[in-house]
Amino acid sequence: MEIIRDDLRNIAIIAHVDHGKTTLVDSMLKQSGIFRKNQIIAERIMDSHDIERERGITILAKNTAIYYGNVKINIVDTPGHADFGGEVERVLKMVDGVLLLVDAFEGPMPQTKFVLKKALELNLPTIVCINKIDRPEARPEEVLDEVLDLFIELGGDEKYLESPFVFTSSKEGTATLDLNVKKDNLEDLFQTIIKYIPAPNVNIDEPLQLLISTIDYNDYVGRIGIGKIERGKIKTNQEAIIVNENKKDEIKRVKITNIYEFEGLNRKEVKESKAGSIIAVTGVEGIHIGDTICDVDAPEPLPFVKISEPTIAMTFSVNDSPFAGKEGKYMTSRQLRNRLFKEMQTDVSLKVEETSSTDAFKVSGRGELHLSVLIENMRREGYEFQVSKPEVLYKYENGKRLEPMEMVTVDVAESYIGIVIEKLGMRKGELISMSESNGGYHRLIFSVPARGLIGYRGEFMTDTKGNGILNSVFDGYGAYKGDIVTRKEGSLIAYETGEATAYGLYSAQDRGELFITPGTKVYKGMVIGSNPKGMDIEINVCKKKHQTNIRAAGSDEALRLAPPRQLSLEEALEFIEDDELIEVTPTSFRIRKKILDSNKRHKSKK
Repeated sequence: MEIIRDDLRNIAIIAHVDHGKTTLVDSMLKQSGIFRKNQIIAERIMDSHDIERERGITILAKNTAIYYGNVKINIVDTPGHADFGGEVERVLKMVDGVLLLVDAFEGPMPQTKFVLKKALELNLPTIVCINKIDRPEARPEEVLDEVLDLFIELGGDEKYLESPFVFTSSKEGTATLDLNVKKDNLEDLFQTIIKYIPAPNVNIDEPLQLLISTIDYNDYVGRIGIGKIERGKIKTNQEAIIVNENKKDEIKRVKITNIYEFEGLNRKEVKESKAGSIIAVTGVEGIHIGDTICDVDAPEPLPFVKISEPTIAMTFSVNDSPFAGKEGKYMTSRQLRNRLFKEMQTDVSLKVEETSSTDAFKVSGRGELHLSVLIENMRREGYEFQVSKPEVLYKYENGKRLEPMEMVTVDVAESYIGIVIEKLGMRKGELISMSESNGGYHRLIFSVPARGLIGYRGEFMTDTKGNGILNSVFDGYGAYKGDIVTRKEGSLIAYETGEATAYGLYSAQDRGELFITPGTKVYKGMVIGSNPKGMDIEINVCKKKHQTNIRAAGSDEALRLAPPRQLSLEEALEFIEDDELIEVTPTSFRIRKKILDSNKRHKSKK
């Protein structure tokens, strides 16, 4: 018997990075009465991960639930960065509608387009939130028109053009349906969700079907499957079967140990849950994203969204530098292997492959940021390893080489348009459109090979004096565009192992820009700076000034050193060449040559 669960709504919040999704969820949680009056609440509560808090981006999709009157609203906060698009594609299978959040100043951005397209493909009803209306330069009416244009561009049904629009300020916790009427709470938003997002229409009497969309991991209970019950009921200690649409022959019997429903930021243990609910289950060892938990007598798997393929790969290998083992806690190939394969259990967009070398693993992901977040996480956990330059993954069709393309949107002032077009042109980028947006900015849209963007972001910030905004989103595969000239700078390489001295660095700084300070321990073959002439130069930065009895006026003044360039992990990944590696430890990043000995290096080049 089909019933409509009017006590429930399942909704995902989708938006471009930094448009205020997580802050809006915070305000919804606070106003729904989930917290005690005197409870101390951090900002961006949903960003539980250290890196998410530091960078202000959502990396992992997260579930929460609030009550509005007698209705429970399950909310999924999704990532806004294109590199974590794999997370968004999956979680949309759990919900019955989406809340599309758009910045009232920036308007629809590439990722807005990407996630909205996914929602339209699944025919999900949409509520549009024009957010940050409290910004001084906000232009909500224009942005509203831009969103309607986007619906038309993506081929949305006519019903999408009649989607409700809500004007919100996540920071102030306000929502209004009419810009002329200022409200002081989110009441209008809650009512719009209840009115426009359909209640789940489910069948409780039929056999169980639970589609797993997200996997969590806990050292105590193992894998935790999170998903929506499509039909039937689930009870603790129930016998069930795991089956996948793509591998119907492989059937695994399991026993459901615990069932949790979401309530605020917590998971509440329940004995039974019925169709329409988003739940977490334990006791399902060996479960994967896309699996269906079914009734023992009716193993009927549900189809699952195809996960986007990785576009960039790097080699993770055991650290073999002279400083290996001094700073890390985990450094053997077994520990590195276990950690990488464990990451694959929760991140479906990641791929880890063994290589011919027992000490190296090929790791493929959706982009530089995707892989750099993994490196940063491992570093903080105490791992010590080396990574190679990111390389693009090509495809071959009918004997032709295809490469991943990115749709790049650039917002810059008019004075920087020339340099941006010139630099992206050198990287095989094609200008698709150019329009004037408000505030004196121009919006340029390019189609650029993914490899052309490696190393460009830092250069872009320098070229636009920090005022430009660059966003990219994967745009399928296109014909190979030919060779791209990459880094023009050469490397300054340490000539011997020791400790860098001010005297040694003073002589070296005439050759280029330094990455290190006096007192830094260096080893032979380590890259300590960049040389603008494009050559690799070996320099002895450990030499000391020999003392003599002769003193001359003025010659013994303090040595003045230029401040070194402190590279972040992303900048280091952009900087390195094919013959270089980054040594990653819990306390430092070091760039080094693959072959440390200079004689062997010269021979290998010949």
